[in-house]
Amino acid sequence: MAVHRYLTKSRFKLATECGTKLHYTGDPEYFNSREDNSFLAALAEGGFQVGALACLMLPGGVMVEERDAEGQLARTHELLQRDEVVIYEATLAHEGKLVRVDLMHKQGRTIDLIEVKAKSYSPGGDADFRAARAGFKAAWLPYLLDIAYQHHVAGLALPGFEIQPWLMLANKEARATVNGLGQAFKLRRQGRQMQVELAPGIAERLGEPLLIRVPVSSQVAELQAGTLRVGDAELPFAEAVQRLGRAGRGEIRIPGRPSQACGTCEFRRPEPPAAGQPRSGFHECWRAALGWSDADFADPLVLDLWNGRRKAQWLEQGLYKLKQLHPEDLGADAEAEPALTGLSTPQRQWMQCSEHGQWTDHEGLRQAMASWRYPLNFIDFETAMLAIPYQAGRRPYEVTAFQFSHHQMDASGRVVHAAQFLDARPGQDPNRGFVRALQRTLEGNAGTVLRWSHHENNVLNALYRRFEEEQQPGDDELMAFIASITHDDGREAGPRNMVDLCELAQRFFYAPGTRGSSSLKKVLPALMRSSPWLRNFYGLPVYGSPAMPSLNLQQPMAWWVAAEDGKPLDPYDLLPRVFDDLDASEMAGLDAGLDNDLQEGGAAMIAYARLQQEAMPEPVRDAIQRALLRYCELDTLAMVMAVQAWTEASRPA
Repeated sequence: MAVHRYLTKSRFKLATECGTKLHYTGDPEYFNSREDNSFLAALAEGGFQVGALACLMLPGGVMVEERDAEGQLARTHELLQRDEVVIYEATLAHEGKLVRVDLMHKQGRTIDLIEVKAKSYSPGGDADFRAARAGFKAAWLPYLLDIAYQHHVAGLALPGFEIQPWLMLANKEARATVNGLGQAFKLRRQGRQMQVELAPGIAERLGEPLLIRVPVSSQVAELQAGTLRVGDAELPFAEAVQRLGRAGRGEIRIPGRPSQACGTCEFRRPEPPAAGQPRSGFHECWRAALGWSDADFADPLVLDLWNGRRKAQWLEQGLYKLKQLHPEDLGADAEAEPALTGLSTPQRQWMQCSEHGQWTDHEGLRQAMASWRYPLNFIDFETAMLAIPYQAGRRPYEVTAFQFSHHQMDASGRVVHAAQFLDARPGQDPNRGFVRALQRTLEGNAGTVLRWSHHENNVLNALYRRFEEEQQPGDDELMAFIASITHDDGREAGPRNMVDLCELAQRFFYAPGTRGSSSLKKVLPALMRSSPWLRNFYGLPVYGSPAMPSLNLQQPMAWWVAAEDGKPLDPYDLLPRVFDDLDASEMAGLDAGLDNDLQEGGAAMIAYARLQQEAMPEPVRDAIQRALLRYCELDTLAMVMAVQAWTEASRPA
C-alpha cells in the first residue's frame, strides 16, 4: 500500500481544517503556495534543527531510515521487540491511519510518545495551553490535535501498552549556556530533502537544555472525548478519524465546506488554472460546494477583505463575494466621508467592497507631513528569530537585529543613502553594535525618523528589555537612545518617537491593487503605476549617481522600468540576483539550499542563518552579504519613493 493511501498526521492536521485538503496534500499535480514562501521556509529550517536537537536530548536512539511506509513499519516493529529502546521517526499504522512519531521511548509496557515542535513555550505563561474562559488557546490547538491523533493511532496499533503523550517545545525561558550551539546544526539540502549535519562532539557540549518536555495526557484525553468537524458533520473524535481515513484511502470524498480557513489555503492559485497549469484545490472545493464556474471567481471574495473579522459569519450566511456585502455589514460609518483623521476600518473596507478607484487624502497627508522636521530619516531593519541561539546567554527565538539601512532626505528634496549596518559574522551577537551604529547615524541630525509598520519599534523595545535585564557597561546609554525614538507600554513616547508611514498609508491612501493592504510591498507598486512624478524621476538612471548617492550600487540605475504591457515592473524584481557575480568555480561551492533571489524578509532571515556557518566559501559569503545590503537599501528607498509620490501629489494646485 503506497504511503499516500494512509491518513498521515500531516494530512490529518489539514483535514481537520478543511476536509478536501486531504486530497491535495503531497500531490504534485496541485499548486502549493508554501513551496515559494520564504518566511515559512525559514520557520521550517528552524524546525529541522530543533528536531535534531531533540534527538540529542534523548540519546542512544535508532533512526528509522527506510524510505517507504512498509519498510518503516517493519523496522519499527522490529525495534519494539526490545524491552527498552528509543526510536527516532517510529512509524505506526492501523487500518489506513499512519503516523511517524518524532521520538518514541519504550520501557517495558510503557511508551512515551513525543511530538517535537519548534514552537516556543513559556512554562509560566503557556502552562496547560488552556484559554482563560474555556477550551484550548487557538494557537495551541493544532499541535494538541496532532499529538491526539498520534496517540489514537498508537493506541490502536499497540494494544496493551500504556502510551503517554508529550510535546517537546523550545523553552523561551531557557538560555543557551554554550557558544556556537546554533552553528552546530548545519542545514544541507539534498534535492527536495533537508538534512541536518551535526558538528563533531556536539552531543557532549549541549549545555543546559533549551527544549522542554510537556505532558499532555489530560489535554489529549479531553480532545479524544470531544468532537471534530469533518465537512458538514460534527463527529466524535474516533468516528471523525475513521471517516478521514476512508477519505485518505479514496473510498469516499468529503465535500468541501467554504470557511474562513480557505483564506489561507496553500492549494489556492491566484486564478482558476488554465490547461496545463497545476490544479487549484481551492477552486475545486468551491466549485463542488457552490456549483460555481470559473467566471464566479472573477469577483473579489469575502476571504480577501482587508482586516475582515466577520468572515466566518458572512460565509455561514452565504455571503461569499465582496459585492454581496452592504455598508451595514461593515460598520456604522462605512459610507461616511472620511474625517480629518483619515479612513476608519469600515470605510477602507467599503472602498474595497465597492471597487473604489485610487484615493488619496491630500489634505490629511499635508497636515501629517507638516509636522515633520528635516532632514527626514528613513530606516528599515532586518532581523532573525532563531530557534537555536548562536551565542551563550541567548534564549530561543530572541530577536537578533543584524542589519539596517538609512536614507536621508533634506528640505530641498535631495536624497542620499546615508548609512547602513550589517554584522553577520559567525558566532557574534550583533545587537549592541547594531544599536550603537543606529544611534551614531540618527544623532547626526535632529530630523524626524520614519519607519514602515511596527517592526522597528517592536525590535528596539525588545532590545531595550534585554539590555535592562543584562546591564552591561554602556547599556544605559543605548537604552536612553532607544527610549528617545520609540514608544512602549509603561513608558512615555520618546521626544523623537518614530513616525509610522504604514499608518499614514492606511489612513490617507487607498489603491485597488493592494486589496486594502497598506504593506509597503503592496503600496509601492500601486504608487509606481499611478505617480507621474515617480515615472519621470526614476525612469532615468539617477539613483546611484552623485545627485542621489547609493552605498551599494556600482553604477546609476533606473527603478521605473516598463514591462511588456507598459506597466512598471516591481522594483524588487529589478534587484540583481544573489550569485550572478560568481564564476563557475565559485558556484561549485554553493549550498544547493541557498536561493538566488532575495526579495523579502523571510529570505533575508534564511540568508543570515546560513552566514552563521563558518565553513562557507568567502565568495559565496560576500555575494550573500552584498545581496542583503542591496535588499535592505531598496526597503528604505521604497519608503522615500512613497513620501515623494505623496508629497508631489498633495502639493496645492
